[in-house]
Amino acid sequence: MAEELIIVREINAPKALVFDAFTQAEHLKHWWGPAGFQLEVLHLDVQVGGKFHYGMKSTEGHEMFGVFNYKEISAPDKIVFTSGFADKEGNLIRAPFSQDFPIEVLNIWSFDEKNGKTTLTLKGNPFNATENELNFFTNMHAGMNEGFNKTFDQLDAYFAAKFQLRKENKTARVPRTCTYLNFPGNTEEAFNFYKSVFKTEFVGKGIQRFGDIPAEAGHPPVSDEIKNMILHIELPIVGGHILMATDAPESMGFTLTKGNNMNISIEPESREETKRLFDALAEGGEITMPLEDMFFGSYFGSITDKYNINWMFNYQN
Repeated sequence: MAEELIIVREINAPKALVFDAFTQAEHLKHWWGPAGFQLEVLHLDVQVGGKFHYGMKSTEGHEMFGVFNYKEISAPDKIVFTSGFADKEGNLIRAPFSQDFPIEVLNIWSFDEKNGKTTLTLKGNPFNATENELNFFTNMHAGMNEGFNKTFDQLDAYFAAKFQLRKENKTARVPRTCTYLNFPGNTEEAFNFYKSVFKTEFVGKGIQRFGDIPAEAGHPPVSDEIKNMILHIELPIVGGHILMATDAPESMGFTLTKGNNMNISIEPESREETKRLFDALAEGGEITMPLEDMFFGSYFGSITDKYNINWMFNYQN
């Protein structure tokens, strides 16, 4: 019998968001898979009997495919599935590196939250395996542990980029309503244009770039590709109204379309008023991020209302 693979990892995000990152294609494609590989979600159906079929391509052009077959889904607490290497059609195949690696592994992933952070516990066992496969799996524990943790490093970086943007949304405690804009990488160009039109100056902390983010233990450094992009910027226009913006490129896990590139940003005077406004506008709409205490010190949430208007709520505790 193989020794069970157990990996415990703390992720710096609330459980609901972590569960979404494991079950939604728009998130998975930006972090799942071995370091150095680009992921393509070929099929995703997260329900009992459904599957996740994906392709991975290295920078050298090497391709691999994998598949999850879901056995149990208890959102947002647990996911049970079998996993294995696959071909382009999603059929299980032998691992490309050894004929002795199990064709299928039974995985139980559980999520527990405390103080806005999530503890992920991963348990893996060979499924319907031979004695040779059981022994090979046990001998692979160290390599699998390293590989999974590098993958979770990518998830940490993905969340860090998203939360840093939200952290910068609030620069004062005075209640206000602003318009928050997202650009695919040309925020500075756009805001220099708006500055020339409205003949005003940048306020708040001025131009903040991703390269200004202090390095933190456990987080990879900001890539050269994005370090000169705009993290946060504010410009008064007419009647005291403030335009705020950030660069939100595809490489950081954002997919901008006409409609999701603009939000009305509300900064109420109290926690109670924040919840009242959030609940009222959410009625009949879609909650895109639950209103919760975030680890960066804000009571934050976002919705798309029943008229397809995007709203962000940010009360600084």
